[in-house]
Amino acid sequence: MRGKQAPSRSILPDPKYTSLSVAKLINYVMERGKKSTAQRIVYDAFDILEAKAKKPALEVFEEAVKNVSPLLEVKSRRVGGANYQIPLQVRAERRQQLAFRWLIAATRAKKGRPMAEKLAGEILAAAENQGDAVKKRQDVQRMAEANRAFAHFAR
Repeated sequence: MRGKQAPSRSILPDPKYTSLSVAKLINYVMERGKKSTAQRIVYDAFDILEAKAKKPALEVFEEAVKNVSPLLEVKSRRVGGANYQIPLQVRAERRQQLAFRWLIAATRAKKGRPMAEKLAGEILAAAENQGDAVKKRQDVQRMAEANRAFAHFAR
């Protein structure tokens, strides 16, 4: 690795819920620098969540992120001419990053409804341990479990 590691920038909490995780979700939803559009999508999705779940949207969202966050993942490592998939524990920051990425990827994969509705549906499904994002987490966890024999290659 050359040079210094880039300093991690701190982001401001979102104006409506004063939550850092919601602000990060808005930044992940954002495309082409259109933050106000991303905020509208996320806040509309949270309004839909409150109507459907009959609970505060932030609670449902936190539960969904917890259900989608992976504990283990595999990383490729070359040892003696062979590539091994080595299971590693996921850092908290990356856990949240992967959860948001999978939630949004699952949302964008669905077609035919407004983005806010799709996001609300995916978050609600994830809060109930269902949906495509949770399936992705289970696949990653299963892959890590299957390669547990190579855990001794991890440094």
